[in-house]
This record gives sequence, structure tokens and C-alpha cells, in this order.
Amino acid sequence: MAEVHALDDYYLAITLLITIAYQLFFFSIAFSLKFDKLTDFAGGTNFVVLAIITLAFSGHHNARQIVDSLFIMIWGARLSGFLLFRIIKTGKDDRFDDKRDKFFPFLGFWVFQMFWVWTVSLPVTILNSPNVTKYRQPDFGTGRDIAGVILFTIGFLMESVSDIQKYRFRSRPENKGKVCDVGLFVWTRHPNYFGEIIIQFSIFMIAVSPAAYGYVHGGAYSALYASILGAFFLTILLMFVSGLPLQERPGAKKRYESGNHWESFSEYTERTSILIPFPPQLYVRMPIILKRTIFLELPLYVFDPAKHADQGKVQERQAEEGAADSGNEQTQDGHAHE
Repeated sequence: MAEVHALDDYYLAITLLITIAYQLFFFSIAFSLKFDKLTDFAGGTNFVVLAIITLAFSGHHNARQIVDSLFIMIWGARLSGFLLFRIIKTGKDDRFDDKRDKFFPFLGFWVFQMFWVWTVSLPVTILNSPNVTKYRQPDFGTGRDIAGVILFTIGFLMESVSDIQKYRFRSRPENKGKVCDVGLFVWTRHPNYFGEIIIQFSIFMIAVSPAAYGYVHGGAYSALYASILGAFFLTILLMFVSGLPLQERPGAKKRYESGNHWESFSEYTERTSILIPFPPQLYVRMPIILKRTIFLELPLYVFDPAKHADQGKVQERQAEEGAADSGNEQTQDGHAHE
């Protein structure tokens, strides 16, 4: 099969146009029908679409292209399937409560999703492109290939298993409000994020093999190495934008102000690494400086009740609890005198 040259020889423009069209199609449905169930599904399946198209366009289907394309398709399909299942169960996505009826703020999320899909797909997009496939490729099975397969397997299992463990924990009525400290969550507070980061670096590791072993040159060499932007972008996204910053300090603040299992949550964060899996028995004894540096528990994630809590809400809750306790004591005294 002859390779297809579409707009440019790295497939950057065609994949961007397909991504924009794909996301706008689902955006039109979500906005017009106020329908939340397709948002994450559109993001995950978009990876599958881009991998299939670029692999089909490529005239050279070597094992590395097939494996790397399959990896991102498997990851995207699993992610979109799980998130679709979860939103069907929950009914709506709270992230869009302040955007769902506003055209441009809601569109802004979808534009960001376009950039996320296109950027994270870069290693596979460029690996399948004519400017790379025109060179002879190293046989699949290099050290980087093997390391990439191993890392992908570890990351995929971590993300998949932790998603299931957390969903099952939260779906049980007796666990309502409790800290999820089961399974992989014993070793890290966010095993799904750690797994996802590993997955993206493993896909890059496989894609860059032709450049790392000197089989491609010039622009193709630079493009393959530059595709690490996808893995870095996803890591930055999870660590500084939509992942840990939205869960760590805000989650702790909400628990503290409401008194919702605050003590057990505080103990859990003390003994459990924020991202990198580590034995809790050792982590709890680790000096703060090592937690802040090696284990990436940065100050922006840390909740300080004196600085970050709304003391008015805390006092209001304590007053309500005090009144309730007083009422219970009076009731018990009344029963005692009967």
C-alpha cells in the first residue's frame, strides 16, 4: 500500500484538523442538548481515531508502528470506556456546572481538549509519518522497545486497576466520605495519575527508537525527539493544572471545613506518597525535605488549616456540632430521670 501524503509529511496538520472537527462535533451535541456523557468519551476515542488514520496512511507498517499505535489505542479506548461508564452511573459532570449554559467558557474546555489529544498523540503521529517511514527502521525488540513495553504494561495495569479499586470503594454506601486507602492507594494517593504518566513516556520511548539508534536523520530525527512534548504536556497537566492541584489542597480544605473524616485523611496524607509509589511505613518517617523534592509533594499541594481554611465555616460547623452534642446530652439526661 502506498503511503498517503496529507498536507505535510509529519501528519501534523491533518491530525490537528481531524481533532478539531471531531471535538467540535461532540461539542455541538453536548452544548445543544446539555449532555455531559460524551465529553470524556470524545477525548479518549479521539486518540484511537488519530492512531488508526495515521497508521492507515502510512505505507510502511512495521512492528514498532503497529505496537505503538495499538498501545495508544488501547489506552484511549479503556480510558474513554471507563469514564463513559462512570458518568452514566453518576448522571452529570460537576466540572461543567458553571459552564454548561455558557457557549464560550464551555467551548474553552473543548479547545483545551483538542490541544491535549493532538499533543499527547505526537509520538505515534510522527512515528507513522512519511518523513520517518522513508528511512529504514531498526527491527522491533531494541532495548528501548522492550523497556517501553514493560513500562506501558506497568502503567496500564496501575491506571486500570486503581480506577476499578476507587470506583468499587466509593460505590459502597458504608464508605461514603471515607478515605480511599485500599489496594494501590496504600502506596500512592494517585496511582492512576502515576500510571498515566508512565504510559505516555513508554509510548514515546518506543517511538523514538529509530532516532536513538541512528536510523533516521535530519528533521525526522528532531521531530521524533520533539514528540516527547506529549508526555511532558500530560505530566504538567496532571501536576500543575487539572490533576493534583484540583484534588489535593481543595480536597483537604473541604474535608477540614466539613469535618468529614479529617483525622483519618490527615493521617493518610502523612503516610502515603502523593504520586510515586512508596511503602507507607517508610514514607511516614521520611524528612519533609525529601517529600517536597524527590517525592514531588510540592508546597502548592499542601493544606495548612491556619492559612487555607475558611475559619468561619469551621466555627459554624463546630457550633452546630456543639448544639447537637448538647441536645443529645439533654435527651440522655431526660431518659435517665424517667
